[in-house]
Amino acid sequence: HEGQGVEMNKEKELYHLEEAAIGGHPTARYNLGIKEGQNDRIERAVKHWIIAANLGDDDSIEALKTSYKHGAVSKEDFAAALRA
Repeated sequence: HEGQGVEMNKEKELYHLEEAAIGGHPTARYNLGIKEGQNDRIERAVKHWIIAANLGDDDSIEALKTSYKHGAVSKEDFAAALRA
């Protein structure tokens, strides 16, 4: 856990996150959103968080709430994510 004792490889990390997200893992989807946000791709981040929120990920709901407060998420998208 946490990658202790292994070499850091960002490409493999991203690959495995994407594979897990495609497989329906909500935390992977949330983490992809974080990575997109760190790279200033807010729209992509929001899309990941909406999918993860629909899968029941609480961290994604919080990320969407923060994004909504900053105007990066529409009222409709935020409401839809909360209903899921």
